[in-house]
Amino acid sequence: MALEINAFAPGTRVRVTQQMPQTHTVWSTRVEGTVVRWRQDRTGSWFAHGKDDRVWLDRLELRRDDGELVTLNLDQWSMIEPVG
Repeated sequence: MALEINAFAPGTRVRVTQQMPQTHTVWSTRVEGTVVRWRQDRTGSWFAHGKDDRVWLDRLELRRDDGELVTLNLDQWSMIEPVG
């Protein structure tokens, strides 16, 4: 999933809905907070033969209202919407 970095500038308040399709249903979760940073970060997977022989993921860091820092791994089922 390639994201436009400008759309998620630090300080932007967003709501992220992530879904995991199952056989007969879909699990979903929603997180709301302020963007701390967005980055592409490598995983520990070595078998994918990507850049530097690692799998690279889109990661979004949010600070929730209670101060908790949340790191989300984004995929094709992640929906990000700005919160006014």
